[in-house]
Amino acid sequence: MRGNLFIVSGPAGVGKGTIVSCAMKRLGNMQFSVSCTTRKPRAGIDCEGKTYHFITEEEFLRDIETGNFLEYANVHGHLYGTRRDIVEKALKSGTDVILEIDVQGAGNVKSKMPDAVSVFIKPPSADVLRERLLKRGSENAEEQALRLKNAEEEIKHAAEYDYIVVNDDLEKAICEFINIVNKIKEEAK
Repeated sequence: MRGNLFIVSGPAGVGKGTIVSCAMKRLGNMQFSVSCTTRKPRAGIDCEGKTYHFITEEEFLRDIETGNFLEYANVHGHLYGTRRDIVEKALKSGTDVILEIDVQGAGNVKSKMPDAVSVFIKPPSADVLRERLLKRGSENAEEQALRLKNAEEEIKHAAEYDYIVVNDDLEKAICEFINIVNKIKEEAK
């Protein structure tokens, strides 16, 4: 039986990474889609095949030309994208795949793979999101302001998703996401 493709999006700081990783541990037989990038690995942080697939710009452009990206973008002068062949291989083996991507990428994937199930992780409010970003402490005030502005734009697209999970309580949000995955798996039988 073919696996299911799940697209997860939401603004920075909403907790989507935590929800996805906790859900994957509990669900099993799921693969997180690792993106490709043309940027160089960061020493001590990045690991080939785990954080990204590091490829040359020539390889990336060739994959664009052959239509092998479900979605891709140029971010700060580096190319990032989700390769179709990697996702298809996992799906054909019966493994469910999770893509954690932005709203633009999600729209591109959905247009190429309409059976993909999209889930938007939403904060309970802009104030809570602002608080979470401050607690993270990984951005300066200017970056936080930009992330909040981007969050407002992203949240406008939430209604385009198949499901919306509001992360007002982490455990509840994880369980809600797991219930969505289990529902889709059951319907696919």
